[in-house]
Parts: sequence; C-alpha cells; structure tokens
Amino acid sequence: MGLQEKIRDLNDYESRLQAESESSLSARAKRIEEIKQKVHMKIIEDLSDVIFKKNITDYELKLKVSNSAQQMVFESEFPLTHDERNRVTSQIVDDIVGYGPIEELLRDKEVTEIMINNPSTIYIEKKGKIYKTDRTFLDENHLMRIIDKIVSRIGRRVDEASPYVDARLPDGSRVNIIIAPLALNGSVMTVRKFAADPFKAEDLIKMDTFTNKVAEFLKACVKGRINILISGGTGTGKTTFLNVVSSFLPDNERIVTIEDAAELQLSQTHVIRLESRPPNIEGKGAVTIRDLVRNALRMRPDRIVVGEVRGGEALDMLQAMNTGHDGSLSTVHANSPRDVLSRLETMVLMGGVDLPVRAIREQISSAINLIVHMNRLKDGSRKVVKISEVQGMEGDIITLQEIFQFDYSAGFDENGNYKGKIKATGLRPQFMRRINDYGVEIPASVFAEEQ
Repeated sequence: MGLQEKIRDLNDYESRLQAESESSLSARAKRIEEIKQKVHMKIIEDLSDVIFKKNITDYELKLKVSNSAQQMVFESEFPLTHDERNRVTSQIVDDIVGYGPIEELLRDKEVTEIMINNPSTIYIEKKGKIYKTDRTFLDENHLMRIIDKIVSRIGRRVDEASPYVDARLPDGSRVNIIIAPLALNGSVMTVRKFAADPFKAEDLIKMDTFTNKVAEFLKACVKGRINILISGGTGTGKTTFLNVVSSFLPDNERIVTIEDAAELQLSQTHVIRLESRPPNIEGKGAVTIRDLVRNALRMRPDRIVVGEVRGGEALDMLQAMNTGHDGSLSTVHANSPRDVLSRLETMVLMGGVDLPVRAIREQISSAINLIVHMNRLKDGSRKVVKISEVQGMEGDIITLQEIFQFDYSAGFDENGNYKGKIKATGLRPQFMRRINDYGVEIPASVFAEEQ
C-alpha cells in the first residue's frame, strides 16, 4: 500500500471516529433534554399548588423546586455526571421559577433584545445584529406560564378578551406580548432590555452615539428650558437617549414622567412617575396617556417627560409646552425631523379636535424648539444623525435649521463600521438668547463648523 493510500485511510478512520463521537454526544444531549422535560412536567404536576400560589416568595418557590429537581435528576436511570446534574437542575429552576429558556439571555448584558416568535423559535439582538438561538420553550403552555408571571406582577392581564399587552420586567425592561387568536403561530413576546445601571452621557460618547460637543449643547438646552423631541425608528435607542437627556434636568425641580410601561430611570430626587392603565375585564377603567398629561398639569410640574407621544395626547402636550411648561421632553416615532412635524399634525387630528391645519402648525412651531433624530445604521450602531431647530413659520410651512448632522461621507473602516461622526454645521440656533436668559452659556466652539 502506497503512502498516499495510507494517509487517505488514516483520514477516513479519523473522520469515522469523529462522526461516531458527534453522534454519541448528540444522542446523549437528546437523552439529557428528555430527562429535563420529564422532570419539569413532573414537578409542575407535583407542586402545582405551590407554583401557582400568589403569596409564596420567589426564594421559597426556588428552594422547593430546586430540592425536588435535584432529587428527581439524581434518581434518574440514565447516568449523569455531576456537572450535567447541576446544569439540568439549574435549567429546570430557571424554567419554573424564572423566565424559562430566556432567563440566561436576560442576564447576558450583550443581548439587547429577545424576540420569541413562538415556543420553538427565539431570536436575539446583539450589537445591532439579529441571531437565531437554539433555545426553546417546552410547549405553548410553558410559554403562557412565563407570560402570565410577567403580566400578573404589574397587575395586567392577557387572554382572549385582551390578547395583547405592554408590560415590564422588574429591571425595567420593556415587554410586548400578543397571543392567539391574533398571533397565528403561537404566542409572541418581544423583550427590549434596559441596563440595570442606566447609561450616562459618557457611556454613549464612548459608544460614538454622539460627541462631547453635542452633549454640551443638549445639557445647555435642557438647563435653558428648551422643549426637545427625540425622534427615530423602532429600536434606534430613543428611550435610552431620553434617559440620558433627562439626567441633565436640575435636581431642584419637580419632574412628572408619563409612560405606557414605566421604563425611564431618572436619578433626580423630586420625580413623580405616572403609568397608563388598560381597561379591566369589563372594558372599563382605562387611563390613557392623554388623561395623565391633562392630570399632570394640575400637579405643579416644573418639567413633564412623556415616554412616547403616539396619539391624541400630542395636542395636550403642545398646549402644556405653550402655557408655561417649558423644558419638556418626549420621544416620537418618525423617519426624519421633517416627518416629526407631519406626525404631530396627524396625532393632533387623532385627538378629535377640528382645528385648521395652519393653527396646528402654529402650535407645533411655537411649542417644539429642538428635534434630535436617531438612527440605527447599517453596521448595527445607534447614532444621533441630526439635530434640527424648529425656527417658526414661513407662510404655511414650518421651517427647520440643522445645527448638527452626521457625516456619512467619511465611509467605512476595515470592519464595515461607519467612520463618520455627528458634526456641527456652523449655524447657531435662534433660541440662544432664551438659553442665555436662564444664565446658561454655550461656547462658540460648540457650533464651529467641522471638516
């Protein structure tokens, strides 16, 4: 036998060994998964009275489930190593006491979004890119148990009568849930994670979301009581950025926050947090964002921060900004600063008020001073791409002036990431005198045009 044939036979033998080893490992992993599922279902059956008790603490429940799981896994006929037993027990405890297969994903700081399309399909977002995971729920009932646990903790519900809901986790992460009959392939849950330790301006500067100059400018605008709208598409980082801008609010002012699901994490001491409420099982008792905005005006606020404007509350917010509640902040879904103005017009009309379009535009132009637009770029990064001043009306058109804009012309680096940053256009906003009246100065270098 020649040398070439011997080498070929040896390679074939190694390939067969590797295939047999992988097949053996795959069969073992499948067997371990079967044991995990069997133990899981047995615990649900044996401890159902305890698991679904409302007054049991998480610690007590975890202890009971952990003890039962350890015993059942240890008594399994299939031999498991010490590490395998610990891993299976830990996963069962996560499944029953925690949030099931997404528990570990919730703890992973790099994961920013978890998308459960159905019990057997889970995607995640990392660094702006979407990846499919190998994690699954046991079945629809398992997913629904996790969903019920999330919504019941904040006094909300999801069922056939009310098949979708916005909720939040204890760490402030936003959750949207939609179930059958609206979701055809199984219950869908989307978790938008927020850092337990909120991002500060310095963190976003390090991440190249914006620059020191922009931070200095926005800080002065907040202190100078400029009304600011943060705009962008879904997942562009509007709420995170609103948190950062809100951190510039003075500590000696009374701040009222209004949200659908409370997400803002303000560090100031004098903060009143309000959250809207969906209707009860009889379809009554709903409290909308618009109701809360109206009520907030009677609470002697220095500042009003609305998590997101999406309907008729836009009119009440504009009225508030035009009647002495300067320095208010909010976010809005839009594709550009110009689109923000169109969306606000539409939302005012959604409030059922029959106003001429010109009157609405005059309200908008006098209420909103600054629009900060964010975008999620092709490389997955989230950046401030435009900061525009609302200057007023020219005829029937609201005029905008760009103070800062992102430099796309810098191109990409070797990793496909944008090299550009947001730069000053060289123009100074007209509201500078108003900021100066509050004793706030902005150095001229902030507006110096950059090449």
